[in-house]
Amino acid sequence: MSVGTRIAVVGGGVSGLTTGVALLEAGVPVQLVAAEIPGPTSLAAGAMWGPYLVEPWARVREWSLTSLSEFRSLADDPTTGVRMVSGTEAARNPTPAPEWSTMLPDFRMCEPDELPAGFASGYRFTVPLIDMPVYLDYLLRRFKKAGGTVQHAVIGSLDEFEDASVIVNCAGLGGGELAGDPDVRPMRGQHVVVENPGITEFFSEDTGPSSDLLCIYPHGDTVVLGGTALDGEAGLQDDPEAARAILDRSASIRPALAKARVVAHRVGARPTRPEVRVEAENHGKGSPCSTTTDTAEAASRCRGAAHARSSVWWPR
Repeated sequence: MSVGTRIAVVGGGVSGLTTGVALLEAGVPVQLVAAEIPGPTSLAAGAMWGPYLVEPWARVREWSLTSLSEFRSLADDPTTGVRMVSGTEAARNPTPAPEWSTMLPDFRMCEPDELPAGFASGYRFTVPLIDMPVYLDYLLRRFKKAGGTVQHAVIGSLDEFEDASVIVNCAGLGGGELAGDPDVRPMRGQHVVVENPGITEFFSEDTGPSSDLLCIYPHGDTVVLGGTALDGEAGLQDDPEAARAILDRSASIRPALAKARVVAHRVGARPTRPEVRVEAENHGKGSPCSTTTDTAEAASRCRGAAHARSSVWWPR
C-alpha cells in the first residue's frame, strides 16, 4: 500500500481522528486509514469525561486535564456534540472522593437527601457530556478541513505501509494485533438509546468491578443508558437480555425512563490493557511507529493523549 503522505494514522475512531487533527494542526500531512470511519466502537460510547479504568494515573491526569480544557471550549459550539452538564455519581457503599475530583471546581459531596433510595454516598459535579455520533462527525469535518485525507481499507499488517515516514497505530482492539501486544483484550460494552422524557442531568453509579453498569446520559432529544463492561468479550451483536436489564436499572433511578421509546442499541468492543500504551518503536521496514492502546472511555483523555502521540516525533 502506497500511502504517499508523511504520516499514516491507522484507526478511524476517536483516538485516530483526534490524533490526526492534532498532527494536521501542527502542520504535518496525515492520511487516516481504517475500515470504518468513524469507528463503530467510538460511535457506541456514552460518553462522559472522566478517567475510568485507566492507568498510569500521573500521565492520565495530565491527558485528562488537557482534554477537559479542550472539551470546555468545544461546548460553546453546539455543532460539536459537546455540552457541559451537571449531575450525580453515587455508590451503594460509603465511597471517598475520587482522585480526579480536584480537577473540577464545582465538585462536592452529596447530602443524604440528594441520593436515590439505596445509595449511601455520592457527589455532584459538572463535566463535558459528549454525543459521540455528532462529535465524531465534527472531528472528521475538522480533519478534512485541515487537509487530511481518508482511505477506507482493512489493514492486516503495518508492513502494508511502504512509503509512510511514520505510522501511528490508533486501531483500538485491532491495534493490539498490529503491534503484537499480548496485553490487549476486548471489553464489550452495550448501551440503549431512548427518547428523552425530560431528563437534563446525568446520573452514574460507581459499580466497582461489576460488569453491570448504570449510567444515564441526556443528549437533547435522546438519552444514552448504560451499560455493560464484559471483560474478554468482543461480540458486537446486541443482547436483548442485557438491554432489558439496562432499561430496568435506569428506570429504578429515573422512573420516566420505564416508558421511554427505544430508538437504538449500541455495542462496541473497547481495547483494554493494564495501562494505556503511548510509545514509539522502530517498525521492521525502518518507519517509526507510535502505538497507542487506550482503555475503556477514550474520549475522556483522547485530546491529551493525542498531543502526547504527536510530540513523540514532532515536539511542539
